[in-house]
Amino acid sequence: MTTSDALRADAAAMAPDLAALRHRLHQAPEIGLQLPRTQQTLLEELDGLGLEITTGKRVTSVTGVLRGGRSTGQAVLLRADMDALPVQERSGEPFSSKVNGAMHACGHDQHMAMLVGGARLLAAHRDALQGDVVLMFQPGEEGWDGAGVMLEEGVLTAAGPQVGAAYGMHVRSGKTPNGVFTTRGQTMMASSARLVVTVRGRGGHGSTPYLGRDPISAAAEMITSLQTMVTRRFDVFDPVVITVGTVSGGTASNVMPDTAQFAATVRTFSGATGAVIGDLAVEVCQGVARAHGLDVDADYLPEYPVTVNDPAEAAFLADTVGDVFGPEAYLPMDHPEPGSEDFSRVLQAVPGSYVMLGASVDEDYAASPSNHSPLARFDDAVMPLGALLHAELALRSLARLTRTAPSATPA
Repeated sequence: MTTSDALRADAAAMAPDLAALRHRLHQAPEIGLQLPRTQQTLLEELDGLGLEITTGKRVTSVTGVLRGGRSTGQAVLLRADMDALPVQERSGEPFSSKVNGAMHACGHDQHMAMLVGGARLLAAHRDALQGDVVLMFQPGEEGWDGAGVMLEEGVLTAAGPQVGAAYGMHVRSGKTPNGVFTTRGQTMMASSARLVVTVRGRGGHGSTPYLGRDPISAAAEMITSLQTMVTRRFDVFDPVVITVGTVSGGTASNVMPDTAQFAATVRTFSGATGAVIGDLAVEVCQGVARAHGLDVDADYLPEYPVTVNDPAEAAFLADTVGDVFGPEAYLPMDHPEPGSEDFSRVLQAVPGSYVMLGASVDEDYAASPSNHSPLARFDDAVMPLGALLHAELALRSLARLTRTAPSATPA
C-alpha cells in the first residue's frame, strides 16, 4: 500500500471523530482574539501526536510543529482559523450553538477539525515527511487580524527555518458543489478597509434649514458621490466596491441635527488601486463638505490586503487535488472573490495558495444560505477530504522543496 493509499484509508476512518470534534467546537463558539475554550479543546485534540506546541502571547493561538522523519531543513505551513461570528444561529442543526449571539457561521469549526485530522494523518506517517510541518491555528480572522499577530510572534519560523510554502483552506456553505475544491493563481480575494465619516454641521429647526447647516443632506451627497467616483476614477477591469453599511443622524423629523455619520466597507483587487482609493474617498467627502460649508472627519482604515496566490503554488494545489481525488474534484475559479482574508498576510511573506472547498448540504448548492448567514449549514462529509488534502499538500510540498533546494556549498 502506498503512502497516499494509507492516508486515504486513514482519513475515511476518522470521519466520525472529525464530525464529533466539529460539533463540539460548533456548540461553544468564541469571538475575536481571545478564545480560551477553543484553544483548550485544540490542545486536548493534539495531545499525544508528538508535536512541539506553543501558544500565543497576545492571542489564544496554537502553533504545532510536526518534525518529519527526514531532517532536510525544509518546512511548510498549514493554517486553520478558529473564531466565530456575532450571529444568532437559526440553522436548526441538532448541534447548534449554545452561546447566545455567537455562531460558527463561516465554517471555522470545520477548518479546525480538518487541520486536526491532517495533523493526525501526518503524525501517523511522519517517516514519509521530508521536512517539518507548522500547524497554524489562528484566532481573530473575522476582522481582528489574528494572522498579523501570529506573524509578529514568529509562526513562520516556528520550525526553525522560515517555511517554504503555506496553504490555507476554507469551506463554503454554497457557491461550489459539495466536495469540490476551487482556487486560482494571482489575485484570489479582495483587500478590505473601512471608511468612517462624521459630518459636522449646525443644527436647527427643520422648517428653516437655511438657518443651519444640514449634515444629513451632505452625507447623502457624499454617499452617492463615492459611487460616482468609483465608476469615473477606476478601471472597470480593476474594480472597486464601496458599500455603505451604516447611516445615522438626527432624533426627530422636524429637527436638523448637528452631525450625521456613515460607515462603508471598501474592497479592491490590486495593490495599485488599494494604494490610492483611501485618499480619493477622503477627498470626495471633504470636497462635498466644503461645498456645503460643513466640516467632516473622514477616516480610511485599512484592514486586510489582497489575497494573492503564487501561480506555481496554485497550480501545484490544483494538480494535487486532481491526482488525489480525480479531475472532477477541482473547479478553476474564474475570477477573484470580493471577500477578504487575513491569510493574505502569510501569502505576502511566503509562496503559497488558498483554496475553497464546497460543503453545501443542499443539492441546489447555488441556493444554499451563504457563509455568515444565521441559516448556514455545512456538510460533515467533506471533512475527511479536507484533512486528506492538508496531509497530501504537506507531504508533496516538502518533497518538492527538498528536490529543488540548492545544494549545500562545499567548504
